[in-house]
Amino acid sequence: MALSIVFMGTPQFAVPTLEALATDERFDVKAVVTQPDRPFGRKYQLKASPVKVAAEKLGLPVLQPEKISGSDEMAQILAIAPDFIVTAAFGQFLPTKLLEAAKYGAVNAHASLLPKYRGGAPVHYAIMNGDQETGVSLMYMVKKMDAGDVLDLVKVPITEDDNVGTMFDKLGQAAVGLVTENLEKIAAGDLKGNPQAEDEVTFSPNISREQQQLHFDQETAQQLDWHIRGLYPTHPAHVQSDGQSMKFVKVTPLAEKTTEKPGVITFKSKKALHVAAADGSQLAVLRLQPAGKAVMDIAAYLNGAGQHLAVGDAWITIGEANA
Repeated sequence: MALSIVFMGTPQFAVPTLEALATDERFDVKAVVTQPDRPFGRKYQLKASPVKVAAEKLGLPVLQPEKISGSDEMAQILAIAPDFIVTAAFGQFLPTKLLEAAKYGAVNAHASLLPKYRGGAPVHYAIMNGDQETGVSLMYMVKKMDAGDVLDLVKVPITEDDNVGTMFDKLGQAAVGLVTENLEKIAAGDLKGNPQAEDEVTFSPNISREQQQLHFDQETAQQLDWHIRGLYPTHPAHVQSDGQSMKFVKVTPLAEKTTEKPGVITFKSKKALHVAAADGSQLAVLRLQPAGKAVMDIAAYLNGAGQHLAVGDAWITIGEANA
C-alpha cells in the first residue's frame, strides 16, 4: 500500500521533490500545504508560490494557512493522519501536535549539511563563506529550528560559477532521491536518525539589508566574489555609484595586485572594467544592474550609462550605509 503523505513547502527548491512524490506509485500525496499568495512586483499583484503552482498542475488539494498552528488547515491535516509529513522550505514552525500526527514522523529536507547552517539562508552562507560543498540533509522535525536527528544527507559541490540560484536548482534535484529513497526505509524501521553534534552547530539567519552592502575597503576580491554569488539573485549585493544603487551580478577575482585604494577603477576598455579591493586585490566586473535598468554585461554598461567612467575614478562610495 502506498505511503500517505502531506507535503509542505513553498519555493522552487521544494517543487522537484513534490513532483517526484506525486508521480511515484509508492506514495499518495493527500494534501499540499504552502504559504498564502503574496503581493509581488510594482503592482503588488498576488502571486502563488511555486509549490502551489506545481500542486495545482498535479491536481492535488492545496492548503494555505497564514499561520498553521490552531488553523482549520491544521485540523484537516490531523484528520488525514498521514504516514508522513514531508517538508522542504515551508517557512513556518510546526506545532508539536502536528509533528506527532504522522504515523512515521515529520521529516524535513534542509538545504545544508547539518549541523552546519541551521536556519533560513543556508545556501547563501555556504557560498558567502567560500565553502567548496554544501548539500541536503533529511532530518526528523522537532520543535526547535533544524535540530532533529539526521536520517541521511547528500553532498553537492559548489563551483566557481555557482550562485544562490544555480545552487538551489542543484539542491532541489538532490533532495528528490534523498526523500523518495528513504521514506520506505524509515517506515520499515531500517533507517534511524543520528543526533546532531551540538558543538558543531552553526546558524544561517535570514539575510539583512546590511549584508547586501558591498564594502570594497573591507573585502578582498575573492571575498567580494563569494559575497556577490552568495546573494544573487534573491538578495542582490549592491554599492553606490554616482548616487545610485548598483547591483552586482557577476565578478571575477584577478591575479594581478594593485596599489590603488579600494573602490578605484584600475583599468577600463570598451569591454572590461577592473576595480581595486582590499589588500591590494582587484576584480573584473562582468555583469551588473544599474538602478532602474535590466541586468547587463559590462560591455553594454560601458557603452551606455558607464561611458563617463575613467581609470582613477573613485567609482564606489566606500562603506556607504543603508544604500
